[in-house]
Amino acid sequence: MSTGKLYLFPSLMAPCEPGDVLPRRNLELLVQTRYFVVEELRSARRFLKACDRSIDIDSLHFSVLNEHTPAGEVDAMLAPVFEGHDVGVISEAGCPAVADPGADLVAVAQRRGVQVVPLVGPSSILMALMASGFNGQSFAFAGYLPIDAARRAAAFKEMERNVRRGQTQIFIETPYRNSRMIAELAAALPPDMLLCVACDITGQNESIRTMPLKKWRTDKTDYAKRPAIFLLYR
Repeated sequence: MSTGKLYLFPSLMAPCEPGDVLPRRNLELLVQTRYFVVEELRSARRFLKACDRSIDIDSLHFSVLNEHTPAGEVDAMLAPVFEGHDVGVISEAGCPAVADPGADLVAVAQRRGVQVVPLVGPSSILMALMASGFNGQSFAFAGYLPIDAARRAAAFKEMERNVRRGQTQIFIETPYRNSRMIAELAAALPPDMLLCVACDITGQNESIRTMPLKKWRTDKTDYAKRPAIFLLYR
């Protein structure tokens, strides 16, 4: 019996037509796949229906892999692959396995010699970098910054040093704290340092703005509860 493949399916980052941001091949493979590992069951089912209304959701097999999944349960999610079935990984938004629990399953697949197939789709990191005007040859993605005040301040200083070396710094925040993040950056870092806030990427309300921090201090735009990604550069 031949071994199946592990497909990494990018999902939508904002409300839009799947065909506007996903290649046709992704949609064709989604229809053919019967086994999925997903970060959140409800949104994954909704995503699949949006991609093709003819998909019989009740005939599919789902495993949930999120930050609460015990490590000992991850290996079993690959069992269908060794029975000859393809398995698809779907993140809550954007590309799976990047700042995403799906990376744990990919690591197991690599250790066990399973073919991993990353598919083309929207990536907030790359799309924000493309539109920021910042250095795209040297950049670092820091994920979520520490919540602890002392460690957060240290992270700001480390990013400032890296920016002065010419490296773009990219990071994310919980959406309801977006505006607070902008205020903290404006208070802690040099006023002429550039900040790009990329919000609602691929959505109708997409906004990608680059300004010096001194201008962000007086900006009144409300970014609360909107998915955003932040970039710093000199």
